Amino acid sequence: MFLYVVSQGDNLYNLSRRYNVPLSVLIEDNGISDPDKLAVGQSLIIRSKNFTYEIKSGDTLYGISRRFGISVEQILRKNEKLSKEGIIYPGQQILISYENEHKVPMEINGYSYPTISTELLRKTLPHLTYITVFSYRVNKDGSLVDIDDERIIREAYNAKVAPMMSVTNILEEGGFDSSLAHAVLANETVSNRLIDNIVKIAKQKNYYGVNLDFEYVYPEDKENYNLFLDKIASRFTKEDLMLTTSLAPKERGDKKGLLYEAHDYNYHGRKADRVILMTYEWGYTYGPAMPVAPINRVEGVISYAVRVIPSKKILMGIPNYGYDFKVPFVEGVAAQSLSNTEAVDLAIENGVEIKYDIEAQTPYFDYKEGNQMHRVYFEDARSIAAKILLAIDYNLGGLNYWTLKDYFPQNWVLVEYYLNVKKLI
Repeated sequence: MFLYVVSQGDNLYNLSRRYNVPLSVLIEDNGISDPDKLAVGQSLIIRSKNFTYEIKSGDTLYGISRRFGISVEQILRKNEKLSKEGIIYPGQQILISYENEHKVPMEINGYSYPTISTELLRKTLPHLTYITVFSYRVNKDGSLVDIDDERIIREAYNAKVAPMMSVTNILEEGGFDSSLAHAVLANETVSNRLIDNIVKIAKQKNYYGVNLDFEYVYPEDKENYNLFLDKIASRFTKEDLMLTTSLAPKERGDKKGLLYEAHDYNYHGRKADRVILMTYEWGYTYGPAMPVAPINRVEGVISYAVRVIPSKKILMGIPNYGYDFKVPFVEGVAAQSLSNTEAVDLAIENGVEIKYDIEAQTPYFDYKEGNQMHRVYFEDARSIAAKILLAIDYNLGGLNYWTLKDYFPQNWVLVEYYLNVKKLI
């Protein structure tokens, strides 16, 4: 397997013949909606089979590696008869291999709304360790708003995926609420009642564990949140339930802001079984045009996190979406969320080239609608591969996807190529 960037004049039919890959595989792996249309700059996964290549006059190992999308080191490793200096002669035959012999075991979590279709659920579950159903909303009295989650739990167990119950401080009308979190965290009677209710539902519905996603917690409630973690972690140990928590992305412990201050990385790392780092939303709905998860910013968070949290407890967040921003930025004007495959289709529809931000490791493109300019940031095979390799480099426990509402074929091909997805049940 290798990644290919479309150039002017390329088409799927020629690429299929050139790399001996069935057209149907190219279409499926890359989520192609119209095989007759590609965008210049579009990233494609080429799952070419291993084959023997005969050296021709003028060939070099570097040239061969560039032509077939693999490294010189990989060629030498697969062809032990070649000299370490890489000297080759016309007529020699060498093996071109696309296999990954160094898959890394990792856990994969994905958040899902209860409304996910059964078809999409069944396509996605084989790639997961956990599925976290979003979400049970807490009330100020410590009760929980029930959700229709039995179907997902049943499908998860059938696929040997651990279902996780998500608990949030989201209001009925939407949005995380600081005062709601305060009401349940600062009152011992209410917080104990909430723990009882969480355990009761988790046991009744046969959840494997629980994810706490309390956001925008008042800074003065930091110790209350830590105390709550201490109590619920102790209770979960007795109840044989797994505890995961979701943390806002910060590059240092003293980062200021309502989103960050009450999230104590060190304490969560000690009390939770897994910690989900929400390394996305730098580019967001009501913000200026920028990448959703620029890898330089993501790495800044990971670099800090591994210093205070055991790396194998960390699941690194990856966004399964992009944004269509209007430019220039106008306060209060919302960006349009879109899937990664929809983003490529939009570039094709407007006949524009997809570019790539090297520093952020993120694809983007510009287009014009009437007099309005747009910039679209999204994820593609290159950006996903970069994120997976970052997680491998930092020896993380796994990845977390927000959310599973759209199927992104390239992502799952890359997950299966680089990783051995762990199953716990």
